[in-house]
Amino acid sequence: MYHLRDRPVRPIRPLAAATIALGVLAAVLLGSLVPPAARATAAPAARPAAVTADAVPNPLRVGTEGVYAPFSYHDAQGKLTGFDVHLMDAVAKKLGVQVQYVETPWDSMFAALGANRFDIVANQVTKTEDRARLYTLSDPYIETTGVLVVKKGNDSIRTIADLKGKRAAENLTSNWSQIARDAGATIVGVDGMTEAIANLTQGRVDAIVNDKLAVRNYLATNPDADIEIVAETGDTSESVYAAKKDVTWMPAVNTALAQLKADGTIQKIYDQYFTAKPTKPSTWELVKDNLGPMLKATVVATIPLTVISFAVGLVIALLVALGRMSRNLLLSGIARFYISVIRGTPLLVQLVIIFYALPSLGIRIPPFPSAVIALSLNVGGYAAEVIRSAIQSIPRGQWEAGETIGMDYRTTLRRIIIPQAARTAVPPLSNTLISLVKDTSLASAILVVELFRQAQIAAAPTFQFLPLYTVAALYYWVICLVLSFLQSRTETRLNRFVAA
Repeated sequence: MYHLRDRPVRPIRPLAAATIALGVLAAVLLGSLVPPAARATAAPAARPAAVTADAVPNPLRVGTEGVYAPFSYHDAQGKLTGFDVHLMDAVAKKLGVQVQYVETPWDSMFAALGANRFDIVANQVTKTEDRARLYTLSDPYIETTGVLVVKKGNDSIRTIADLKGKRAAENLTSNWSQIARDAGATIVGVDGMTEAIANLTQGRVDAIVNDKLAVRNYLATNPDADIEIVAETGDTSESVYAAKKDVTWMPAVNTALAQLKADGTIQKIYDQYFTAKPTKPSTWELVKDNLGPMLKATVVATIPLTVISFAVGLVIALLVALGRMSRNLLLSGIARFYISVIRGTPLLVQLVIIFYALPSLGIRIPPFPSAVIALSLNVGGYAAEVIRSAIQSIPRGQWEAGETIGMDYRTTLRRIIIPQAARTAVPPLSNTLISLVKDTSLASAILVVELFRQAQIAAAPTFQFLPLYTVAALYYWVICLVLSFLQSRTETRLNRFVAA
């Protein structure tokens, strides 16, 4: 038996507005050409004769967490590995398809599956009646039991029944969360078991309920951990793969699983991850090994997200600011509504709507462009008011001077007003840019592997959050220092021609 887990100025001219709008649309579309980071492993292309009845997608896109050791995590070389990953590689080999892993936070896993971000979930999904009704489930490939974990010295919790009135850190959508909730616990939502254990050891919660082998793996990796297993949940859960309800190829997956069980492959994979005692690298080794990957994530994702989103956002902000100042009630009303929506809703909600909700309307945008669109719209909503106030700070006589020498509206705006307004707008816009650098960390919620997500990936197998999150903070700080220096130089240059 195997054991695993679930888990007021002149009105804007219509022609000018249309021109700027087309420019914004073109910029957003160009942003969609930037590919998101992808992690994939390939299996042999030849399809065995034993499983040819159904058309399994090729490549088979697999949703998994990537931060849940020992089932789905990254090794010291940054390679995605773990029991679930290794087993899915073996299944794909039997099926004769390539497999592409899409790393997704657990609480977003089924939303991403519904949005067709991947084809199947391989992340210790527990078989339940609700899931069987909503999704196509594979045959069980392993069984698991849960354990109750508390901080050492906590004698008030010894059984599941003792959770009544206590606080338990859990994935909100996991079956372990439901077990704790049924026992009367107040659930504190966390992204994964790593965060749950961190909250437990820090005294923020009273207990966690999670997979027996996952907790044992943590204790083997951290023998001095200040936690202990005090009870088992008493239930046995079957782990399965989950796909959308309308798929027809799950029988082929079941055939592959049966073959792997019969030839002993599943047992070998099990022994590889759950028999040998895991080794724990030193803090310095961990930091040294991850400096490069975190720098790469900064250069490949965080900085491009910041630059592209800020550039597009400024164009949107200028358009909205001019519309906001327009005497045309329709244009002014649209601009006011846009600003109200952007400033009145969290950026994370905007990201999730664009990435997970729009596919239900037939609009499917890849991760990186989705992040660019959401961040750009967010910048546009906040920077619009900065630009509007900067333009309105210019004396009306400047507009009249432009008219006097024969300049039209657009020429006056471009040659006289905006250059002067820029000097006023630079400091607050710089603050917006610096905030944007840090806001890119939210893009990890929609599958973009940026700096903070890379830090999470690095910390997950070893639970050494402090050193790796500190390195991430230093990277963000260095970027912000550079931007602050550039802001100072820009202000100096703009002030050179100002009369004393």
